[in-house]
Amino acid sequence: MKSLVGSLPSAVKIVEVGPRDGLQNEKATIPVEIKVELINRLTAAGFQNIEAASFVSPKWVPQMATSMEVMEKITRKQGVIYSALVPNMKGLEAALAAHADEVVIFGAASEAFSQKNINCSIAESIERFREVATAVKQHGLRLRGSLSCAFGCPYQGTVSPEAVADVVARLQSLGCDEIDIADTIGVGTARQVQQVFERVLRDFPLERLAGHFHDTYGQALANIYAALEVGVTIYHSSVAGLGGCPYAKGATGNVATEDVLYLMQGLGIATGIDLQTVVDAGQFISDHLGRKAVSRAGNAIAARNAASSNAESIKN
Repeated sequence: MKSLVGSLPSAVKIVEVGPRDGLQNEKATIPVEIKVELINRLTAAGFQNIEAASFVSPKWVPQMATSMEVMEKITRKQGVIYSALVPNMKGLEAALAAHADEVVIFGAASEAFSQKNINCSIAESIERFREVATAVKQHGLRLRGSLSCAFGCPYQGTVSPEAVADVVARLQSLGCDEIDIADTIGVGTARQVQQVFERVLRDFPLERLAGHFHDTYGQALANIYAALEVGVTIYHSSVAGLGGCPYAKGATGNVATEDVLYLMQGLGIATGIDLQTVVDAGQFISDHLGRKAVSRAGNAIAARNAASSNAESIKN
């Protein structure tokens, strides 16, 4: 009988965004030592790329005010890319001083979101980053573009694949090495994901496109599988499901890394990342935050390990 399962990638790259995108919305200040420990644990787990810092105004994102100190104290591993998000030249100067390996700039596929979020049009936002992009390339660093609201906007609703492709072309013109197609408010569905990626890859190399899915409506893993069927091999995730979106009530934030790794493991897709080490990292940061991790796979594995440890203790 002929298999109905399509050909999937044999390996993928997982970009861990918990230390930046995940923690930035936390209201209580997280000590530098905890952030450093989290990043070091994630490095030990085998990630090739960790989004570690954001050099934005502390007035707007207080949690990222310690990014310079964090970048100075982490234990770096050769070959691992430590990324930093920057909004302007001042942010880039800080990222360079912090020895970031990759600079992340951002735009939106929705005009309404761009106006509400950064008070300018999409075209104006791209022009604001042109000087930053030129400087990044002059310093020989990687440049990544993050495209928000690629599957839906809290203000205008539907976002068309053509609108996404248009902004991808603008980011490409800045010299972006990689572009993240982000479901910022988690409203995307599997077929929609495929339609957007199929449109975008007409003009931008598939191997340099990444899927960034939030799990607000519980569709993130399904959307990742849909993107795998298209051939996408780069995905963003956040340890313990850290994060959230202030624009969508009830948003659970980024898809949990543990859940993504469990999916990939079941599909036989290589990631180069140790799931148990990530589970431990997720439990570590969740314990510090005083709440249960969002990751279902992470919590299930942690509970299984605890039960096994208790049984062994009783036995001895």
